[in-house]
Amino acid sequence: MAIFGFKRREEKPPTDAALTGFLQGASIEVMPRTAEKIEDFAAILPLGTRVYIAHIDGTPIAEMVATAARLRAQGMNPMPHFPARIIADRATLIDWIARYQGEADVDQGLILAGGVTTPVGDFATSMQLLESGAFDNFKRLHVAGHPEGNRDIDPDGSMKNVSEALLWKQKFSDRTDADMAIATQFCFEAGPVIDWANGIKAAGVDLPVHIGVAGPAKLQTLIKFAIACGVGPSLRVLQRRAADVTKLLVPFEPTALLSELAAHKAANPDFNIASVHVFPLGGIKASATWLDTHSKDEE
Repeated sequence: MAIFGFKRREEKPPTDAALTGFLQGASIEVMPRTAEKIEDFAAILPLGTRVYIAHIDGTPIAEMVATAARLRAQGMNPMPHFPARIIADRATLIDWIARYQGEADVDQGLILAGGVTTPVGDFATSMQLLESGAFDNFKRLHVAGHPEGNRDIDPDGSMKNVSEALLWKQKFSDRTDADMAIATQFCFEAGPVIDWANGIKAAGVDLPVHIGVAGPAKLQTLIKFAIACGVGPSLRVLQRRAADVTKLLVPFEPTALLSELAAHKAANPDFNIASVHVFPLGGIKASATWLDTHSKDEE
């Protein structure tokens, strides 16, 4: 299913007010080992911030649950990842959920296939997790989105399988009580994001989108992560910046990207990007500081 090629209207330069509004309710991501470096999340993030907890293959579930419990105790709203391919079976999934709920009052999760190639057990896709019924008492379920495709799912770059998966998840959302949204991979250029968001909506997927962006980080760091994570056409933004030696030592920030998306949202209120999710590739504190700076109204 082709979902690109939608034309965009030209817009006026973005305003700070538009960006401030666009960033309200933004979320951020941690791993247990990075969370350990933060003494008190309430000192750097607004109370109630949704904090995703990335579950990397090999991370013990005890560390994941302990991180969720600490985030909850410090006033955050933990949303752990549930990667299908590292979960052995339904009994394991049920155990994980029981521990998250019992120790950290978790009622939301990001359901995804996961980054490993070969499943360790019964689950290979996020759809199998959703169908398991294990999340029936969760209030919020997020699923993954890929504005520039996913070579693991569509090696030919067609986006056929990821598009069909989103349609399946839309139908699942239509028959469940859970609030659902799409949390995307990070990207660096507004144009492909706008085209993709418009395209999936035209195809029948009206789940709200939480657009992923990379927080402030060195250019070399972002290029490394972008290549590793399969970021597509928008990688050219970083490549162009890398060609300017005067910018190599200056951290790259998502301000321009999000300002353009905010302007588009202001001009098109029905635009289906509803929130922003920050991947703190340059460190949690740097991303938290950036969010604090750009999400507050001027005095």
